[in-house]
Amino acid sequence: MTKPGDIHQRLVNLKSLLDRINRAWASRDYEDLMQFFVEIFPQLFKAERCSVFLTDAESDDIWLKFGTGLKEKEIIAPKNGSIVGKAITTGKTVIQGRLDKSEGFHQEVDKKTDFITRNILCVPIISIVGNYTLGAVEILNKIDPFDFDEADAALLTRIVKFLALSIENNRVSDEIVRISRGVHEEITRTGEILKGKHRFIASSYPMRQVLDIASKVGPLPVNVFITGASGTGKEVIARLIHESAEDRRNRPFVAVNCSSIPETLMESEFFGFEKGAFTGAVSSRMGRFEEASGGTLFLDEISDMPLSIQPKFLRAIQESEGTRLGGQKIHRYQFRIISASSRDLREEVSKGKFREDLFFRLFSVDITIPPLNQRREDIVPLALMFLDEINARFNKHILGFSSEVMELFENFPWPGNVRQLQHEVERLVALTPDGDTICAQHCSLRSNSVHPHDDPEPDTLSLPEHRKRTEIKLILRALKKTKGNKIQAATLLDITRQSLHNKIKLYQIEKKLSPSLPLSEE
Repeated sequence: MTKPGDIHQRLVNLKSLLDRINRAWASRDYEDLMQFFVEIFPQLFKAERCSVFLTDAESDDIWLKFGTGLKEKEIIAPKNGSIVGKAITTGKTVIQGRLDKSEGFHQEVDKKTDFITRNILCVPIISIVGNYTLGAVEILNKIDPFDFDEADAALLTRIVKFLALSIENNRVSDEIVRISRGVHEEITRTGEILKGKHRFIASSYPMRQVLDIASKVGPLPVNVFITGASGTGKEVIARLIHESAEDRRNRPFVAVNCSSIPETLMESEFFGFEKGAFTGAVSSRMGRFEEASGGTLFLDEISDMPLSIQPKFLRAIQESEGTRLGGQKIHRYQFRIISASSRDLREEVSKGKFREDLFFRLFSVDITIPPLNQRREDIVPLALMFLDEINARFNKHILGFSSEVMELFENFPWPGNVRQLQHEVERLVALTPDGDTICAQHCSLRSNSVHPHDDPEPDTLSLPEHRKRTEIKLILRALKKTKGNKIQAATLLDITRQSLHNKIKLYQIEKKLSPSLPLSEE
């Protein structure tokens, strides 16, 4: 089994390789190659000049980017009214003479380049991997024997194939560099996480945003408030923030669930007590404030902190000091506070259940963790991560998940969020024989699973969206009632069979049906 340290070293090596790739491609060596073609073509074809036009994939413009005597860096050529536009749109070679006697786009370029065009050979640059045009090469003013011919066109067409290869290589290189930079950032961030003790999945955009904020505030001495439904991973984020601060990661991370402490014990829990302070205090004990000194105090479900303790709590964090119950000695506190709640703390303040001054004292930055059903791209990676961890803990070698289980996972609403997913994977690993693949027969989600059409109504007033969901729901109900008979279902829905057929295709109804309910015409 791969160790976390091995993974981290591999990430470091990959990061180094991506750095070298970025540096190697930053020079845009293909531009030198293009300039070489511009210089060599006139010599090869005994002509005066050469121009290379490239199309823009996004705007569909035609750009003169490389050329003999090109003073301006780029010139846009029209698709209509230019020789190069004709070659690119038709994909055919154009040979034309006596241009010094006729008007056209070539004369506009001549004015900008102090040149007079007499004749042109223009060959389109055709993609070698697809049937589309990348640009065109123009050779201008044949010197001997004064006009271009088919032999010139055939030779240039052969050479331009290699030019097409270099252009497409460059475009792919640009995309690889863009992707590698993104991967480089992810690897850097992932490497920082692996230095700590906790793994974190952030494939979805919402969770990448959460991770970005956490990585930014981690090294800063600010208090953070994390909100999110139960089981979304608030404590995991809190630990990531703690471990990303170099001055704190090796100091205590003290987690306190405020909802689990009785009100009568809340003060002694945080401040500690001296021996004999109350009945049963047979020895002294430091409080959570002292335990967290130099590190992080994580207050989970902070909204459940009783009002009676809040003034003392506020004073302790404002003054950074306090005394144990039954004691006189003042203890200094120095820690960061990360608090969390599954309820809206602002709403609790408005209801008078939480002090406003404590609310503002608790955090400078707030982070909201979305529920799992709003970050579905993370479901499969999370399940695979839990499978690895649970395999190691149970000393088993479960091979993976069946496609049916993966589909159940992706379609389930996950009211218990990540914690529920983790427990489900743990249950499946426990019930699956060693060396097998996890199958749906052991999955507890089967009876509760939902299909996309069963999702809660969207938070939108869009009539088309509501109509679509309603039609899907009614079609599925009709097909279920008729056991897949489309003719009978169309009758129940009061629409034609062809109309039902079109809607089944449009909404991909067959993917939403149970495999045990095949469609039929009779």
